[in-house]
Amino acid sequence: MARKRKLKKIDLHKFVSRTAQRGSIPGTVEYIGLPRKEDVKIEVLEYDESTITNETIIHSVNELDGYPERPGIKWIQVSGVHNLEMLNEIGRYFKIFALDLEDIANTTQRPRIEERDDYIFLVFKILQIDPESREVSMEQVSMVMGANYVISFHETSPKVFDILRSRILTSKGRVRKMKTDYLVFTIIDIIIDHYFTLIEDVGESIEETEEELITAPGQASQEAIYKIKRRLGYVKKTIWPAREVLNQLQRSDHQLIYDETRIYFRNNYDHTIQIIETLESLRDLTSGMMDLYLSTVSYKMNEIMKVLTIFSTIFIPLTFFAGVYGMNFKYLPELEWKNGYFFFWGIMLVITTVMLIFFRRKKWL
Repeated sequence: MARKRKLKKIDLHKFVSRTAQRGSIPGTVEYIGLPRKEDVKIEVLEYDESTITNETIIHSVNELDGYPERPGIKWIQVSGVHNLEMLNEIGRYFKIFALDLEDIANTTQRPRIEERDDYIFLVFKILQIDPESREVSMEQVSMVMGANYVISFHETSPKVFDILRSRILTSKGRVRKMKTDYLVFTIIDIIIDHYFTLIEDVGESIEETEEELITAPGQASQEAIYKIKRRLGYVKKTIWPAREVLNQLQRSDHQLIYDETRIYFRNNYDHTIQIIETLESLRDLTSGMMDLYLSTVSYKMNEIMKVLTIFSTIFIPLTFFAGVYGMNFKYLPELEWKNGYFFFWGIMLVITTVMLIFFRRKKWL
């Protein structure tokens, strides 16, 4: 007996935002997300235009004592937001608003921005394709941008930002010469680049699936279409609110957003518009692919039904003659003919030949 193939279930935490338990006081920090057991890691990179003054990994928030007052720019990467005690300590030390801490711990938040007196709070989503399962992984990146520091909160170890760390260490590009708003721009730029990578992967999948639909459509093709639609759903869920955030950033008059950086945020905003336009085109193609799949399957079914109908039609008159000569009457004139048996088969062959010629002329064969 053939085993049924099971489709991978949709990970609803990627689509459905969740809040704290009912009755919780607003501002209560509660971790909402996938279960995590790994230790929280805090990496600090302190630099200015000329030198790297500090690069270290700390294990306690107390080790950050004096960092906000020190000169230079500090990029503090917090890998893991499930440790609520450490998260609250960071919040108290950097005076992060309780509602912002609540959003950091809630990994189902949509991209958003909040402008406070001393800092700007941002939430973005990074999308990546797992090289083994080919499924999309979604992780939340929250940022607190102060006058001389940027704290980025990640669900797991942020390997995708290693290239930015390398650029800072090797003093390549403008990041060492600019303020914290430019550092935030580069982080967002990397996130948006991953959206482009995902869109390109979806485009390649669409081309492969279209070829399969034309040559040999099957259940695998249908599953591929649903997987593509799921990926496009992830992008749509993240890119639309991200566009709103970037639009607000480029128009913000907050003291931490400098005029020379607005053009870069505008560039990010333009990229989101480009992604949205591409996304709509791919969604139309995907809908067309489903129609093509249904049409191809229907066409194949019609071809099968046509062949079966032709065979049935041919055998209808033959069955009639066989029924007539199979009746149990005593007197059938043809039973006494010497060549009656051969005459009977001759009639059968003539009828079959005539019907086949007729079907051929009608182009039913």
